[in-house]
Amino acid sequence: MAKRKPSELNLLLAVDKPVGITSHDVVSRVRRALGERRVGHAGTLDPLASGVMIVGVGQATRLLGRVTLDRKRYLARITFGAETTTDDAEGEVTRTAPATDDLSSRLFASSILKDFLGEQEQVPPAYSAISIDGVRSYKRARAGEDVDLPARTIEVYAADLVAIDEVDGHVVWTASFDVSKGTYIRSLARDIGRAAGNAAHISDLRRTASGPVTAGMCPVSYTHLRAHE
Repeated sequence: MAKRKPSELNLLLAVDKPVGITSHDVVSRVRRALGERRVGHAGTLDPLASGVMIVGVGQATRLLGRVTLDRKRYLARITFGAETTTDDAEGEVTRTAPATDDLSSRLFASSILKDFLGEQEQVPPAYSAISIDGVRSYKRARAGEDVDLPARTIEVYAADLVAIDEVDGHVVWTASFDVSKGTYIRSLARDIGRAAGNAAHISDLRRTASGPVTAGMCPVSYTHLRAHE
């Protein structure tokens, strides 16, 4: 087997991923822009989500495992009234619930969010990149299989209410979260809706920080990558 040649570029990039593309799309753009095949990333972001992605190039890909040990921060919009197959706005509605007055109460919202602080068991979304017998969970779900993922231990360090709005007749909570590695904000939204006696899903999600790297520190945008292809 031929020995891999040493990479000419070895670095970590902080990329601000826009909505509408996959994490794999970002990796592909970096490969083409830098002319380097050895590229990976730490912490997948769904197409619906935007924000901080750490990309490793060359020998720096070996550092990505350490990067994923860090906690992450998010700004999320949680829309009440419906649960979906994907726990976000892209999925099909599986359950609906009528709006209640308490959902518009900041006191009620803050109380519900406070209950989610600390270490807990969380069931990931069926539409996730978790591998089951070598097949991604989302592929099984799209094929019509019943996906029953085991709960995993996660920790929520902070869950703060930012605002309460009404959009198209639905109550929307904007909240900031500081969470451990492996936490699915989509699952948090689903469980928050149930805890509030309603149904909910994520309608907008932005990762504001990955470990010590914040969105404001990202020197690279997707537009920059396209300009250098």
